[in-house]
Amino acid sequence: MDTLFTLAVTAVVIVLIFDYTNGFHDAANIIGTIIASRAMTPIQSVIIVGTFEFLGPILGGTAVANTIGKFITIGDVPPHLSLTIVLCGIWGAIFWNMATWWYGIPSSSSHALVGGLIGAVVVSAGSQNVIWGFSELAQGKFTGFFKILLSLIISPVLGFWAGYFIHRGMRWLLRNEEPSANRWLKRFQFVTAAGLAFSHGANDAQKSMGIITLVLVLGGFVDKFVVPGWVIMSCAVAITLGILSGGWRIVRTVGFGIYKVRPLHALDTQLTSGTLILAASVFGAPVSTTHVVSSAIMGIGSSERPKAVRWAKAKEIVSTWLITIPGSALVAILTYYLVRMITG
Repeated sequence: MDTLFTLAVTAVVIVLIFDYTNGFHDAANIIGTIIASRAMTPIQSVIIVGTFEFLGPILGGTAVANTIGKFITIGDVPPHLSLTIVLCGIWGAIFWNMATWWYGIPSSSSHALVGGLIGAVVVSAGSQNVIWGFSELAQGKFTGFFKILLSLIISPVLGFWAGYFIHRGMRWLLRNEEPSANRWLKRFQFVTAAGLAFSHGANDAQKSMGIITLVLVLGGFVDKFVVPGWVIMSCAVAITLGILSGGWRIVRTVGFGIYKVRPLHALDTQLTSGTLILAASVFGAPVSTTHVVSSAIMGIGSSERPKAVRWAKAKEIVSTWLITIPGSALVAILTYYLVRMITG
């Protein structure tokens, strides 16, 4: 029991570290357009974003946590092994987050988490322990890995086209305005940036909440999958601290590397992204803030000056998206084999 408790505590700590790196990694997605458009000072942006990022997990429900925490089924695996599997999967996600941060490439923490868990589960317990959701699709049900994958694929497409049409509409509404209107556009970003931060906290922190609750169930510390209050609070604190630490390497890519962002572009990006991510949270669909924000910027740039969009950088980002799930899965697999060699 002592060993099991130690494993569970270690798993919770590792998940909270992942939650921190998630916030650290995604800070640029929220702050990048604010800084690029000069709507706020860095200190102002951190205060606004940090406050609403913290409120997101507390007030955003647990629908996404239920989706993430239930797409793998390793309850029939011995507790010590099941917790080790989760640890290896989370480590795969953390490694990928830090590697892409180091190179300043916006990638998806959601993809990394899903890939890491799938890699660790498949290599240790077998593919039958992943709820793939493809057979349930024939019955009209969206569940398991398919639901997660569908959310991650559709969200950037929606982000692109929503950004495209919202920006077109906003430009038409402001067609007769003087340049002084930029002052108001910057002020409105205090609202839209807060909304984006809230939606990010509501969606992304729930992924960690779901994994910690899964750990508690696997270890026999709770009887059923219900997210405890202390888990919600812990994940809210961890992701907020990550946001406050900032992923400034990626700010340059999001704010300057895809399209030249001005106040209207920033406002439209935040409005588009915040609305889509919050809607996904309500329906229990885990999405990537990185995907949605980057795609929204591309859509906004395409609606105005397609040739000015830095498509080379966009291709680099898309390439990273495509390799994140297999890449993090590979790290988790190697980690599992290393642990098995050490522990026997």
